Amino acid sequence: MTRHKVVICGVDTSKLPVLTNEEMRELFIKMQDGDISAREELVNGNLRLVLSVIQRFNNRGEYVDDLFQVGCIGLMKSIDNFDLSHNVRFSTYAVPMIIGEIRRYLRDNNPIRVSRSLRDIAYKALQVREKLINKTSKEPTPMEIAEEMGVPHSDIVFAMDAIQDPVSLFEPIYNDGGDPIYVMDQISDDKDKDETWVDKLSLKEGMYQLNEREKMILNKRFFQGKTQMEVADEIGISQAQVSRLEKAAISQMNKQMFE
Repeated sequence: MTRHKVVICGVDTSKLPVLTNEEMRELFIKMQDGDISAREELVNGNLRLVLSVIQRFNNRGEYVDDLFQVGCIGLMKSIDNFDLSHNVRFSTYAVPMIIGEIRRYLRDNNPIRVSRSLRDIAYKALQVREKLINKTSKEPTPMEIAEEMGVPHSDIVFAMDAIQDPVSLFEPIYNDGGDPIYVMDQISDDKDKDETWVDKLSLKEGMYQLNEREKMILNKRFFQGKTQMEVADEIGISQAQVSRLEKAAISQMNKQMFE
């Protein structure tokens, strides 16, 4: 099958190498013994991992070249810090680090911010609101809050609207002198969790060594969510054959991924 040529940062992605687990292990051992060329091979051999990750961020309006370069920084950090003794696949370790590097880049370059002055007024208004509720046992109006604070009524309205409207996911909500915590760090998305996404990516990587029919069956079963019977009808074999091929393919992948 002919691969389409896509060039990112001068790299022809159709020609990127794919390393086996055994090749990865040997290169890590060489690198840790001081072989600089082994590190370069590890970087080049895992650029497809970076490409897979940046696809997740391709709807943010960022230049692909920029995301690719930032992702490569995360990849190199992963390579430099990976510990073979932990007995985990490199992609499982590297993908969260690459994602983290890209997220930091997006945070640092994100232009959307709620004005600090508006936030300050809004937070003070909330304190005054609480004070007035305790004093009068009723919800104060914006005008009453404005009079208590000695600021124009319009300032209170704008400030309260600012903190009630949707804010940037990269808005910092806590900072103790180290890395800040952002709004997006506190949000959970069951449909797109990093752990689930990494598992799917690992499954795709493990399918490289399968034949075309095995790849097709696993793709239909686990990425398209079809039943064995549906797959059997589509490719013209029995459900029992689909079951056998599926089990054999998974067994082969497990052997490759965890040997």
